[in-house]
Amino acid sequence: MNKLKPLIERPYRPCVGLMVFNYLGDVFSGQRLDNPNNAWQLPQGGINEGESPIDAAFRELEEETSIRSVNYVAEYPEWLNYEVPDYLANNLWEGKYRGQTQKWILLYFNGLDNEINIDTLNPEFKNWLWINPIQLPSKAIYFKKDVYKKINEIFLPIIKEYVNWFFLEQ
Repeated sequence: MNKLKPLIERPYRPCVGLMVFNYLGDVFSGQRLDNPNNAWQLPQGGINEGESPIDAAFRELEEETSIRSVNYVAEYPEWLNYEVPDYLANNLWEGKYRGQTQKWILLYFNGLDNEINIDTLNPEFKNWLWINPIQLPSKAIYFKKDVYKKINEIFLPIIKEYVNWFFLEQ
């Protein structure tokens, strides 16, 4: 059996996070299948070697939600890190990482809700809904709350501008 390095010595796993919003300014949130506390989160996933964060974003979104009808809007200006509790770090990702470093991408969903299908090949969510992004931190697992607060600071004004433009054009 491999002896695990102390958490402080482990790197962060490169990952992409996705905030997908609709014309009302609500964002897609999924209820974790593997979390007994019914935590909700935004889609996210690892970046494969040689893959750009944007390419990973589109791939992960389709893998987790079947969503393809999106437009790239923006990305968070820096990478955001979060650490997971010891018991998760030791059981996830073969114990190699202490948490994730994420590049957050903002996408506009221009499709219909019936496109969304969380019953995928490797499902991650047991339920999904469109939620006001301000509510995200309160519904997230504790170690992701700060990340969601930070992305809201940058993405909420962009979403509001997009939604205002949408309704002005109607």
